[in-house]
Amino acid sequence: MNAMAQLAEWDSFYVIVASAAGALIGLQFVVMTLIAINPPRGGAEAGAAFATPTIVHFSVVLLLAALLRAPWHAIETVAILCGVVGLAGMGYAAIVARRMRRQATYQPEFEDRLFHLLLPLASYALLALASLAVLSHAREALFGVGAATLLLLFIGIHNAWDAITYHVFIHLPKSAGPDRKEPPKKDGP
Repeated sequence: MNAMAQLAEWDSFYVIVASAAGALIGLQFVVMTLIAINPPRGGAEAGAAFATPTIVHFSVVLLLAALLRAPWHAIETVAILCGVVGLAGMGYAAIVARRMRRQATYQPEFEDRLFHLLLPLASYALLALASLAVLSHAREALFGVGAATLLLLFIGIHNAWDAITYHVFIHLPKSAGPDRKEPPKKDGP
């Protein structure tokens, strides 16, 4: 079976993955809007290090799904584009590492480094390597691209959940302080 026919077999996978990524991007915008009501001090730097990469990973999942479902005539074009995305993602991981070191709002733990640096770097590296293997091992390379895409989706889900739980259980209670008062009740409609 030729590489283009093998790629066509991934249609349902990319429809499902892209739909999930698109919905999660929308939810991230809602969450960021809610967090913006009571932003933490230094939140912009922390956001660049922790929140923005989540949107980037979800967006890359959408991009890969679109690239892999476009009506290409040759697999080489898809391979080159996936390789470029993988290399760009590896470069972006270096930017995220620098942003994590520079921000002072939150002290990253091992789990943060794993899900914000190491796993994304591994995913983008897998994507770049898979793009090199497409011509000689198309089936295996397509599984590599699929694994990288799914890993980015799961990384984004983990990081989004982690950010939400941080704000709900850590930041909001600290910002409310010990003398937190109930809002005044309204009389009438």
